[in-house]
Amino acid sequence: MSLNWREIDLVLEELDLVDSHVQRVVQPDYRTLVFELYRPGDRYHLLVSLQQGATRIHRVSRTPGKPKKAQRFEQFLRARLEGGRIVDAYQIEGERIVKITVERAGERTLLWIRLWGGAANVIVTDAYGIILDAVYRRPKRDEVSGARYDPEADISRSDEDDAKRRARLESFTVRERPREKSFNEFLEEVYGRRAEEERREQIAAGVRKRLQTELSRTRRNLANLERKQEEAEDHEQYRIYGDLIMSNLHRISPGDRWVEAENYFRDNESTTIELDPDLAPHENAEKYYARHKKAKQSLENINEQLENQRRRARQLEEQIEEVDETDDIATLRETAQSLEPAQKSDDRDQRPGLQFESQGFRILVGRTARENDELLRRYVRGNDYWLHTRDAPGGYVFVRSKPGKSVPLDVLLDAGNLAVWYSKARNAGEADLFYTQVKHLRRAKHGKTGLVIPTQEKNLAVRVERERLDRLFDQPRK
Repeated sequence: MSLNWREIDLVLEELDLVDSHVQRVVQPDYRTLVFELYRPGDRYHLLVSLQQGATRIHRVSRTPGKPKKAQRFEQFLRARLEGGRIVDAYQIEGERIVKITVERAGERTLLWIRLWGGAANVIVTDAYGIILDAVYRRPKRDEVSGARYDPEADISRSDEDDAKRRARLESFTVRERPREKSFNEFLEEVYGRRAEEERREQIAAGVRKRLQTELSRTRRNLANLERKQEEAEDHEQYRIYGDLIMSNLHRISPGDRWVEAENYFRDNESTTIELDPDLAPHENAEKYYARHKKAKQSLENINEQLENQRRRARQLEEQIEEVDETDDIATLRETAQSLEPAQKSDDRDQRPGLQFESQGFRILVGRTARENDELLRRYVRGNDYWLHTRDAPGGYVFVRSKPGKSVPLDVLLDAGNLAVWYSKARNAGEADLFYTQVKHLRRAKHGKTGLVIPTQEKNLAVRVERERLDRLFDQPRK
C-alpha cells in the first residue's frame, strides 16, 4: 500500500528536513534511493521507494546495502547533491509530489519526488525547472533532460473544481499506528516486514522450483526403471528356453530358426522357441542362459535403483512441504545453497589420481581404492571407458569419451599401458585387461571401496611399450 498525501505530510512534519546536509546518496536498486542526511545532533537515512504498490518516503534506521557498481542516476546525484544543504522541503498539497531544494556551492537543485503508483519518478531540475536527469526517462511524458518540469504550475492550471478537489483530498486518512511509535518508525516496521515476506517468498519460490524440477526428474527415472523392471522380471523364461533347447538337441538341425518343444514347466504345453541359425544348438541354449543371467543381475540392480529413487522422491516431497511451511529465511537460504550444483574443476590438484592426454582424449588413472571410487563417482560418465587388469590387482583407468567420436585403438593402447603400469603386473611387463563402458559397471553389494562388477566387457592383451609410456609421462620411464 502506497502512502497517501496526508501520510506524506505527516512523514515530512516529523522529519523536519530543512537545514539537513546531504552526506551521501545510495541507489540500492532501480526503484530505491537512500539519502544519508545530517544535522547537528542527528544523522539519519531518508528512503524513497518508487515500487509500484509501495511508493513511499520515510526515515529508516538501517544503513542501506551498497551495490557493487554505482548506477547512472546515483552517480549524477552524488556529483550534484553530496555536501549540499536542504533549504526547503514540502509536499504540493494533495498531489503526492515532494519538492526538496538543495543548495550547494551557491547553486540550487530541485528534487521532485513523485509518489504516484503508476507513474512514480524522481526528477531533478535546475532552479528554472529545466530537467537535468530522472530515475526513469520517459519521452512520452516529456520527462527527459532539457525538457521543462513544473508540476506546481501544471496543478494551478488544472480544470478540477476547487470544491471537488477539496472533497477528494478530505477523503484520505492516516492509517492507525501504536501510540509509542512515530509514524516514520511505524512505516519502517510495516514495509520492512512486507519486504521480508517478499524476500522469503522469492527465495521459497526458487527453492520450490528446483525441488519440483528434481522431483519431476526423479519420477521420470522411476517410470523408466519400473518399465525396465517389468522387462527384466521375465528372466526365468530365458532359463526355461535354455533348458528346453538342451532337452531337445536331437530335434534341432544346424540352420533351424525355430524349435517346437513340450514345455514340461507348464504341463507339457507346446512352446515355440526362436533360434539363431548361425549358432549351434547348444550355443543357442548358452545364449538364453546368458540372457537369463544378465536379466537377473539387471533386475537386482534395477530393484536397488528403484528403492533409491523412491527414497529420493519421498525426501523431495518432504522438502517441498517444509519450504511451504517454514517462515525462516535463513533455513530457506541453507536449503537453496544445498541445491546448488557442485562446481566442477579441472584443477589437477583437486582431482584424485593422475591425468594424461592422448590424441585429444583425456585419460584418468586411479592408483588406490579411494581414488578409484572417487573417480568413478564424480569424474566419469556412462559413455567413458573403464580398463582394469584381469588377473592382477591394480588401479582403474578411464578414457573420457567425446561426443560423436569413437576411441581410437592407439588411445586404448595408451590407456592399457597405464593400466598395466599401475598394477601388480608391472614387473611382468604384460597383462590381460578387460574393458567396458562405465555404464556397464555395477557396484558389488557390500563390497570393498570402489569394487565393481563389469558386464559386456571385452578383452585386451597389452605388452608394456617403453616409448609409449615415455611419451605419456614426457620423461624417462623409471
